[in-house]
Amino acid sequence: MTSTTPPAAGSPDPVGLDHGLGATLTPGFQGRARPEGVTLPPGQYEEQGFPVLSAGPTPNIDSSRWSFTVTDESGAAKTWTWADLMALPQDKPTVDIHCVTRWSKFGTRWRGVSLDVLLADVQSTADFAMVGSYGGYTTNLPVADLLGGKAWIAHTYDGKPLHPEHGGPARLLVPHLYFWKSAKWVRSLTLMPTDRPGFWEKLGYHDLGDPWREQRYQGD
Repeated sequence: MTSTTPPAAGSPDPVGLDHGLGATLTPGFQGRARPEGVTLPPGQYEEQGFPVLSAGPTPNIDSSRWSFTVTDESGAAKTWTWADLMALPQDKPTVDIHCVTRWSKFGTRWRGVSLDVLLADVQSTADFAMVGSYGGYTTNLPVADLLGGKAWIAHTYDGKPLHPEHGGPARLLVPHLYFWKSAKWVRSLTLMPTDRPGFWEKLGYHDLGDPWREQRYQGD
């Protein structure tokens, strides 16, 4: 891991929280002036590209070996293979995304399966979920932030299969939260009656991560 110490509030973030277990800062990731007439969350600037910050190897998960498992608070589990995922109703969300490293990208185009579909037949009263990834990354979210058309298991970006460096073959997409919550290389979701922190949350980052409230760190 590149860093185990969260930066001070208000400082540029030295690690790629949105992109795996650790990352190094690529040149050009400094704060920029806010463009006129563009609505951005506090502290963000508009990014035209799609930055990738990565220090460790990208997991190479072939879709033939990929699966996604939801486990409820009783321990009952339901698993979807790649073929199962492709057979489900597909959405095509176009959304803005916001990285805690302070860039925002407007109008990103995805294809994937809504969490509303995946959780429709899961019997649970849990209020929280822990998302797990190939490679060991975890992040916690309220279940309410995964339902109501707010979150997807995304496998296509800009009309093409999602590249591994962006989380392919499939990643969680929760665009209304900072992008570290949209876990790359997603493989599981565990429903929990009480909240507990994921990887970056244990290191001082916010349990929710709402960019409009600038919830970067615990206490924000």
